[in-house]
Amino acid sequence: MKNIHSIEFYTGSKEELLPGFEKDFPYIASRAELDKYIGCYVPWHWHRTVELFYMESGSIEYDTPEGKILFPAGSGGMINPNVLHMTKAISQKEKNIQLLHIFDVSLLAGEQGSRIEQKYISPVITAPQIEVIPLFPGNAEEERILKLLTASFRLSSDEFGYEIKLRKALTEIWLMLFELSRSMRKKKVGHNKSNDKIKLMMIYIHEHYREKISIPELAAAAYLSERECYRVFHDCLHMTPIEYITTYRLQVACQMLAKGQEAVTVISHECGLGSSSYFGKVFREYAHCSPTEYRKKWQNSDR
Repeated sequence: MKNIHSIEFYTGSKEELLPGFEKDFPYIASRAELDKYIGCYVPWHWHRTVELFYMESGSIEYDTPEGKILFPAGSGGMINPNVLHMTKAISQKEKNIQLLHIFDVSLLAGEQGSRIEQKYISPVITAPQIEVIPLFPGNAEEERILKLLTASFRLSSDEFGYEIKLRKALTEIWLMLFELSRSMRKKKVGHNKSNDKIKLMMIYIHEHYREKISIPELAAAAYLSERECYRVFHDCLHMTPIEYITTYRLQVACQMLAKGQEAVTVISHECGLGSSSYFGKVFREYAHCSPTEYRKKWQNSDR
């Protein structure tokens, strides 16, 4: 299991890039040390894989278009493929450590269109009403899944038959999630087109954040009116388009400050935030410190 303390994305997107993900065994295990992520959070993103996780210590908050869920130590959950989400480390008293299984459903279903995929996989991953399946101690059914989940993370990639044992464990967990999700799947909800539209607009921002972005241009990227653009951002990210553009630029600035030595004036222009005086003002409001103080904090950090 690899320790990770950052996230990578496909160029110009917020679809997560998964280093080490191989076609012949589409799976990776990670131990996310969330306190070491710059800013102690993972920004809005999505991925085509299933995310199955367990909180080893600390607590984190998951944000999705449907709302927020707090996961303390001992809890876990499943994030459906292509669901927009972000996570924040919450605990100040202990390390925020998350164990993750990231896998393509073909690992369990086999060939595309198989009976297993049709009967047990597709009903869950295509259900628009299922963003997250949370698992908490105190519920007998969820506790059984959590027990299997913790045991699955103890499997060693060095032991004989590891791949088969892991697939067996994940299949058993999936069947229990399938049963647990029955009531969620019965809720009548149509396909949420906003989910596709917000991703198109996010990609546009990620490709053009250095430039001046107008709302008409942003709306046109998703074939929407300006009014619909505002509605989609409000429904999915709970903020305005301008707020997201500014936030994204500031996130890029944080990465540059933490990892490089560029002058603050260079970073402010590179991120599309204009003059260094304006950059300093909005950065302090965002990070509660100056850009220089932020750089010192993260470059001298032993987190």
